[in-house]
Amino acid sequence: CFLLRGYGIGVRLIDDFLARSAVKKCRSYSETADMIAQVAFKMYLGVTASVSCSSAAGNEFSLILDKNPLVDFVEELPAERASLCYCNLLCGVIRGALEMVHLAAEVTFLQDRLKGDAVTEIGITFLRKAEDRKHKRN
Repeated sequence: CFLLRGYGIGVRLIDDFLARSAVKKCRSYSETADMIAQVAFKMYLGVTASVSCSSAAGNEFSLILDKNPLVDFVEELPAERASLCYCNLLCGVIRGALEMVHLAAEVTFLQDRLKGDAVTEIGITFLRKAEDRKHKRN
């Protein structure tokens, strides 16, 4: 539910981001992850994230938020809603925005402060450029 809503937001938000940030085209997955963590999170959430690369191939990254504004007003999840993940909204936003700039990615929620983790962590695995997939079909 939150993932799908986030995806729709990301699809629409990328145009605003590109217009307002005046960023140049990223040349690598690493630059893209840094752009999300440092520029996009700051613009829309008022926080920055740290980035760590978790693969030798250079296509898997973790975005780590020490402070997550989406959970500022949530003390704890009710027992009957323990499986709910409000922050999946962020995963959907990132995935939707990346697809609009032709970057296929798997975006998953790895750690959640609401679930007792020390930080909020989002994993991004860049799969391949969308146009690569199109060329392989032809």
